[in-house]
Amino acid sequence: MNNRETLIWLNTIKGIGSKTIDNLEKFFGDISIIWDISNSEINRLPFIKDIQKNRIIKSRNEEYYNNQIQRINELGIKVITSYDEEYPERLKNIYNYPKVMYINGTLKKEDDISIAIVGSRKATAYGRWAAEKFACELARLGITVISGMARGIDTMAHRGALEEKGRTLAVLGSGIDVIYPKSNRQLYKDICETGAVISEFPIGTQPLPQNFPQRNRIISGLALGIIVIEAGLKSGSLITAEHAIEQGKEVFALPGNINSIYSKGTNLLIKDGAKILMDIDDILEEIMELKDKCSYNQKRKINDINLSSDELEIVKCISEKPTHCDMITYHTGINISKVTSILTILEMKGIIKQLPGKIFTIC
Repeated sequence: MNNRETLIWLNTIKGIGSKTIDNLEKFFGDISIIWDISNSEINRLPFIKDIQKNRIIKSRNEEYYNNQIQRINELGIKVITSYDEEYPERLKNIYNYPKVMYINGTLKKEDDISIAIVGSRKATAYGRWAAEKFACELARLGITVISGMARGIDTMAHRGALEEKGRTLAVLGSGIDVIYPKSNRQLYKDICETGAVISEFPIGTQPLPQNFPQRNRIISGLALGIIVIEAGLKSGSLITAEHAIEQGKEVFALPGNINSIYSKGTNLLIKDGAKILMDIDDILEEIMELKDKCSYNQKRKINDINLSSDELEIVKCISEKPTHCDMITYHTGINISKVTSILTILEMKGIIKQLPGKIFTIC
């Protein structure tokens, strides 16, 4: 058994989580040693419980390990460990990072540019609309949307990204083969086809209540920042926000009705310093990686469209900052009637948009 195989084997044992594995790694240095040492040496380990020691001893045989690997292979699941190159580097920077992850679908480098969207399972119509709206807009910009595939806000976030043919990742609070809620069976399949479903829990793990706060650190850990759409005062979404704050991530909260129990959590986050979320620009302005991604996408979009010299001149003028039509005329030297005509054409091509007061900006 090498270190990678030992990690996978330990992860399949009930009650042996990342913290226990981390303690074993620190104690032995080479974690594969635990496969070869005597039972009495395992029983003398001071930092794990007797029940954990007994389970390690009982499962320490090739038949058990091979059966687990066979189950994983039959499901077509990919296993990534912290020893693998494709393990997301950002996750290694969080507290108690998962040593093993099960993947259904494909993780890509582009998923490094991602935002998590979380919120209440019992979402209001306003919350569902907002989750879908922001997910659509993020996906349209080529930004991966991460959520937890729960009912309500999570479901709408995934669907919004899929509607725009964007990438979305779902982090489960159950085994990768246990779809919860069952009503999201088709959503699970759709996510796997274009993105990935992820779990740190062994195959067959049921969606127990204590699993969800634990998985929330992965949702925030994978993302550059998180959006909290709706949340009560005692909400898993607030736990995700706490993880994000501890990880040094940006937290954005959607303001809501002060009389709504579903907005008390988000309003409290804003009161405590979270960024108020009014539109997509609130996110893009705060996270440099997203700003750079959007700038690159804008340039590529403009380059892919055949523009006249006057159109390019106006686009260049607007790309520096939102600009009034009179100032566009002043800076470009193109007469106002022609500028007005070109602005209309550029709007139709989806390159620019008009803001209040005849001010124009790049889309």
